[in-house]
Amino acid sequence: MLHYAIVFFVIALIAALFGFGGIAAGAAGIAKILFVVFLVMALVSFLVNMTRGKG
Repeated sequence: MLHYAIVFFVIALIAALFGFGGIAAGAAGIAKILFVVFLVMALVSFLVNMTRGKG
């Protein structure tokens, strides 16, 4: 998931470099969403593993 966030971020940077504002904004928005989803899933995974280890 983090891989896709990075890919969309790179697409946004390239699109912004060439002046495609709408495409850059869309790709940057997707990258932000995927990064937040990745962080939430990583945090949940960490908490689940922590509680399993104590039990």
